[in-house]
Amino acid sequence: MKKSFSERDPVPMGIAAIVVLALAVTAAFSINQITGFLGGSTYSAQFRDAAQLNPGTEVRVAGVKVGEVTDVELSGLGTPEPHVRVDFRIDGDVRLGTETGATVQLKTLLGQRYVALAPAGGGDMEPGDTIPLARTATPLDVVDAVNGLADTFGEIDTEALARAMSTLTDTLEETPEGFNASIDGLSRLSETIASRDAELRELLAHAATVTTALAERDDEFVKLVEDGNRLLEEVRNRKDAIHELLVATGALSEELEGLVTDNKAQLKPALDNLHSVTQLLLDNRENLEATLTNMGPFVTAFSNVLGNGRWFDSYIDGLLQPYGVGEPPAKKEEK
Repeated sequence: MKKSFSERDPVPMGIAAIVVLALAVTAAFSINQITGFLGGSTYSAQFRDAAQLNPGTEVRVAGVKVGEVTDVELSGLGTPEPHVRVDFRIDGDVRLGTETGATVQLKTLLGQRYVALAPAGGGDMEPGDTIPLARTATPLDVVDAVNGLADTFGEIDTEALARAMSTLTDTLEETPEGFNASIDGLSRLSETIASRDAELRELLAHAATVTTALAERDDEFVKLVEDGNRLLEEVRNRKDAIHELLVATGALSEELEGLVTDNKAQLKPALDNLHSVTQLLLDNRENLEATLTNMGPFVTAFSNVLGNGRWFDSYIDGLLQPYGVGEPPAKKEEK
């Protein structure tokens, strides 16, 4: 007889549920490595250095993404050719010949990379095959180069270098004139570098700071470039309308020029009169200011008089003979 759900022991059921949940979470985080599930093939490539490659880095063929890096690890320690082994997965049907090469390319100007495959050769690479060092290459890292230059320059004793150049100049004083001039030039160069030591160190430090800041703002820089591309694309799409606008603007300017030319005789007297009027206003500026100031109280009082719409209130003193207060006019007696 089967037990009901409420009668079953909850401990084994809880353990089973935890195991199933753990397997589901593991599968969710490892789904990219399950090549059988994705239907892809895994290959390897040997590089001189890691070149900032990480799991998840894109793998491209002719600029089209065909897969991604799955693992990066150091290999060949203790051998004449130590290297970094990069495992990558190819999704879909992509033919890789037996002479296929791999290079690490810059995806953006600020350091993002991808692995570029160059299929070659008559046969086919089998899943699990490795591209050797002879057919791989990595780019120069500009940020590391600048930082390395700053560190190297910081270790140079510029004063000792200047003294060495001066000593070399004195030693080779009896050499031919052209060679001596070259050495003098090198000596002056070293002295100049020594005198500008602090400025050069500061410049290199700022350069390293700028490159680091740009690398940290990689996403914003990429978005800026994409927005600029969209703007240029919109301008290209509207080139006909912009061309028509420029042509119409040119025609309008020609019409205005013709209008001014045709009415030059009439416009000159009008402009002269306008100049006279403005000069007259400037000459009487103080009188105009005084007039406007004095009109203020009058305008206020006049506005109060006309405050009843179409009617206005007014009072004229002494126009009529007033009656006694409270007394109507006297009536004649009838006889």
